[in-house]
Amino acid sequence: MENSLSVISNWVTQIWVQIIIVLVITLIASRIRHVIIKGVERKLSATEQIWSTSIVEALRQPAALLIWIAGVSFSLDLVRTEYQTPIFDSVPTLRIIAVIATLTWFLMKLGRFYERHYIENKVAENPSYDRTTVVFVGKILRASAVVLGALVAMQSLGLSIAGIVAFGGVGGIAIGFAARELVANYFGAIMLFLDKPFQVGDTITSPEREIEGTVLEIGWRQTIIQRFDTRTLYVPNAAFATISVRNHTRQINRRIYEYVGIRYNDSAQLEAIVSDIKSMVENHPEIDQSNSIMVNFDRFAASSLDIFIYCFTRTTVWAEYHAVKQDVLVKAMDIITSHGAEIAFPTTTVNLPTETPLREITNQGD
Repeated sequence: MENSLSVISNWVTQIWVQIIIVLVITLIASRIRHVIIKGVERKLSATEQIWSTSIVEALRQPAALLIWIAGVSFSLDLVRTEYQTPIFDSVPTLRIIAVIATLTWFLMKLGRFYERHYIENKVAENPSYDRTTVVFVGKILRASAVVLGALVAMQSLGLSIAGIVAFGGVGGIAIGFAARELVANYFGAIMLFLDKPFQVGDTITSPEREIEGTVLEIGWRQTIIQRFDTRTLYVPNAAFATISVRNHTRQINRRIYEYVGIRYNDSAQLEAIVSDIKSMVENHPEIDQSNSIMVNFDRFAASSLDIFIYCFTRTTVWAEYHAVKQDVLVKAMDIITSHGAEIAFPTTTVNLPTETPLREITNQGD
């Protein structure tokens, strides 16, 4: 009995010593990996090698995980060799699945880092660079990596890829009917990426919907917009297939479309006022002279003679546009005042018959 206990004691000690040695070697390899990657990153930081930099950055965590997968699985193999129990028979399969998942993770990180560095370089060269296409291609490649990794993992588990694809063809129809809106949103995202009616950072509005604000993100299912009141709006991508969208960021000018009315009593000064206002607008430094400029007497309103002012500002920035518009209107008001006229306001005129004494009207009222 004592001999048996001694043999078992020596066996257990030997196995756990081997496992500890393997784990220590794994830890050392992980630290060496960290030092090597840090050194390579320092060398690449002084260069503009997007591809090499992206590979090194993407390798940082997956490489560590692969090292630990190798160390842990090898330790389990040692235990499986000694115990010979069915519970450890799945270790090789689990190791393959873990390696496939880690490689898929690496490919996704590689795509994300390359996309980020590529956009940063392009934006540095051209601040107005349209990043929408790059983001779309990156999402497609990452989704492809996930699908490919899943198929390889299923094949490693002994599943038939042909059967899965055939089932997906039949099941896809049922899923399509059950998730019509979800599918519509995905196709809406594809249309947004291809047609590019707007991109991240653009200011958009829609007359059909209460949509206004700055585009923060164009996702697969929805587009995130920050409204002007700072609230966040989530719009399903399928909605953009049925509504019209105004992209204010892509406009080259902003329009001033205003009426200024003077009194009917100032009709004698009307032509001179219109001429001076038009001269002021045509010589204003913030008004685009290459676009249409119209300053004309336009209509007989109920209480005023309306002068129509129509022009375009050089700036498209919302705050600057309003400052220019204010300056134009204030100068128009000064011109009206300089001619001895006044800006009209709603008035009511009561005509009393001259042959009727006021006292008689008062008595009739009593």
